[in-house]
Amino acid sequence: MDSLQNQGTKSYFVFFVSVILCGAIGVWGLIDPDTMADVALGMTGFALKSLDWFFLILCTGFLFLSIYMAFGPYSHIRLGRDDDRPEFSTVSWLAMLFSAGMGAGLIFWGVAEPVFHYLSPPGMEGKTPEAARMAMIITNLHWGLHAWSIYAVCALVIAYFSFRKQTPSLISSPIQAEFGLKPNGFWCHTADIIGVLAVVFGLAGSLTMGVLQVRAGLGEVFGVPATDGVSIVILVLMTTLFLISASTGLNKGIKILSNINMGIAVAILLLILFAGPTRFIMEIFITSIGDYFSNLINMSFKLYPYKDLAGWTSGWTLTYFIWWLAWGPFVGIFIARISRGRTIREFTLGVVLLPTLFSILWFAAFGGTALYIEMFGGGGLADLILEDVTSALFALFTWFPFSELLSGLALILIFVFLVTSADSGTFVVSMMTSHGNLNPSTQFKLIWGIIIGVLTAGTLFTGSVTVAKAMAIAGAIPFSLILILQIIAFVRTIRREKMACTDASPSLVNVKG
Repeated sequence: MDSLQNQGTKSYFVFFVSVILCGAIGVWGLIDPDTMADVALGMTGFALKSLDWFFLILCTGFLFLSIYMAFGPYSHIRLGRDDDRPEFSTVSWLAMLFSAGMGAGLIFWGVAEPVFHYLSPPGMEGKTPEAARMAMIITNLHWGLHAWSIYAVCALVIAYFSFRKQTPSLISSPIQAEFGLKPNGFWCHTADIIGVLAVVFGLAGSLTMGVLQVRAGLGEVFGVPATDGVSIVILVLMTTLFLISASTGLNKGIKILSNINMGIAVAILLLILFAGPTRFIMEIFITSIGDYFSNLINMSFKLYPYKDLAGWTSGWTLTYFIWWLAWGPFVGIFIARISRGRTIREFTLGVVLLPTLFSILWFAAFGGTALYIEMFGGGGLADLILEDVTSALFALFTWFPFSELLSGLALILIFVFLVTSADSGTFVVSMMTSHGNLNPSTQFKLIWGIIIGVLTAGTLFTGSVTVAKAMAIAGAIPFSLILILQIIAFVRTIRREKMACTDASPSLVNVKG
């Protein structure tokens, strides 16, 4: 443990408290998964129903703040010194942030979610053309600008303080720097530990859904039975591979895997686009852009208070938004780590707008094809999805030629996405528990990789996607308060920097004169 102690008193404390808490919950899930599931569902259910207004306005606020940062008076400020330049090429940068952000989620829900909303849209009759159109609007709301704005703001705050103000890459750093808290004090420790829990829970829930989808794919392609034993084998293999990748460092493992991810994802997308109903897909894509942006303000503040739809809102929109909050510290710190040297405008547009447009195209291709089958192709796909949501993607492939090839590529893609997400998450948690070390030791990454694997196994034993989603958002509920303090600290600090530059500019002109 000498290497842990050498990291400093703060990292030593945060590391061990976080390990004890996460390890205990992981063991609890292995021993008594049903009770753990009940607690997770109860806690998240209360927050979703009682604080729905708070989380909706908070997440919409992230969107408005992102727009202001991209086009406001701070857009020219560079995340780092004024002479810093990006460490990674734009293509690799986008691939890494997309893989870490929601790559595996798009694979899981690309077919299923539009079909769910088509069958049962909120406050509307299902299985109609209007329901199909609303299904795409709702899906894009869940996976579009709100999600990436949350990531962007979380990353922007950390990147600004880490690279421009030279503070450690920790959740507590902005709060400590602005409000004058003691670095080793109770409040800073608490903020960092809550951030670690949010990352680990969010990652465990997402990995659980990914493992269940891989298991379903193996059943579709190779006839492998859907048992807990198969799930554990998949998890062990995935854990082994991401630990090997994590030991190679950021510039090798994560970068290479992310580029592979995007290459396979684009290849499958093109196959669906050109082998499927191409005209219908492109019409949905163009229409979805117009529908999404024209309904954005209305949908961003919609809670259905005059109808009995609280269950729908909490089960879909708010679950997604809080899920993105849960992934905020993980994806935020990771994106911050790979974004040094970019201006705030370049950073915000790259993190928010481009991934959103890609997501709209993805859902137009996969969800649009599923809707085409239901509306014009004889149907039957929806019944398969309702029976087992984890097999939705593979059920879609059965309508295509070379379905075995598509399913095989999808299995590889899902698995590599999971390995990349776990690798990135392990990297970030290791940073967070080693005093913000930008290149944490392999020892830290191995320890956290094993703990995340155990926690994922505990969630897997519940066998429920609903429980996996509850675990993913559980850590975000307390972390939302930390985020508000971070944003206040960021806005106050960057405003002072802008004012200082403005006040200094006349004297600079006089000197030159």
